[in-house]
Amino acid sequence: MSEELKQEGGFGSSLALLDALGIGPVWVRRELAVEEVVAAATAESSVAELVEPEPEVASESQPASQVASAETSLPAPAPPTRPAPAPVAAPQRRSAPVEEDGGPPSWLDEMDFAASVEPMAMPIPDGDEEDDVPAVDPVIARVAAMDWPALKQQVADCRRCGLCQGRKNTVFGVGDEKAKWLFIGEGPGRNEDMQGEPFVGPAGKLLDNMLKSMGVKRGENAYIANIVKCRPTDDNGRDRPPSPQEVAACLPYLQRQIALIQPTVLVALGKTAALALLGLDPATPVSRLRGTVHRYQDLPLVVTYHPAYLLRTLNDKSRAWADLCLAMSTYQAQPR
Repeated sequence: MSEELKQEGGFGSSLALLDALGIGPVWVRRELAVEEVVAAATAESSVAELVEPEPEVASESQPASQVASAETSLPAPAPPTRPAPAPVAAPQRRSAPVEEDGGPPSWLDEMDFAASVEPMAMPIPDGDEEDDVPAVDPVIARVAAMDWPALKQQVADCRRCGLCQGRKNTVFGVGDEKAKWLFIGEGPGRNEDMQGEPFVGPAGKLLDNMLKSMGVKRGENAYIANIVKCRPTDDNGRDRPPSPQEVAACLPYLQRQIALIQPTVLVALGKTAALALLGLDPATPVSRLRGTVHRYQDLPLVVTYHPAYLLRTLNDKSRAWADLCLAMSTYQAQPR
């Protein structure tokens, strides 16, 4: 092509555009009007678009081999009348951005590359998915609706933890089922496991004396229960505190007992009972819990020492009496 034609009226830039589109140049006579030249170029461009469709971009759902075969099946373009221009690299497909947590970004639908990337079908959360709802133990669901006879039978047949393997008897509880006072200990010991009743033996006698000093008697306006209903022992057969798993397995029974009794004041006897009812860290000492009226749900709860501990530490009996005085003043302050 002559240099004269390239420099004439910026026509060379138009030729470059036609070369990029893969369209041969339009040869016209110099005497044609500018409008005719433009019309001829437009007509040839439209015909080329109908004959040569744009190459497809491979998507995630279409294999690259199918795209290659589709490209080879396209009609070959007419041979150019001049040397073919250098091929123009196809734009690379951009990847969708990813949030730091690995999920799709919330602004995916607003991105300008959505036309070049096939949208991925994403589930729309409705707030009712099963993964968001914790599984409910069917036994616990039944326990929450049991009456006294059904609850006692359920405890007698319980196999929810390993404590059932070494027990002789389950220790359900004893006392007035409509009592205003509820005393809760840790778990059965050897004597309790033999007799199936809580707080028997030396610790039980001391508890009876403590109740008497308050004007309360076992079985009359008082109910005595434990956090766990079976005796926890170590490998040597000695008593031990129940594990958190054992407490969790047995606590629904005590919770149902509290709901049935509807006491006025709860007294936690010892660290294990206090921490289980209040849901506190196991390292919390009893000394931090004494002297304060806590709340279990809507009920006042007072913490004191376990009678078995008081038998070993006689000096703390005066502190235990102060705790019982706090419980009595709390009881008197409650509406009747």
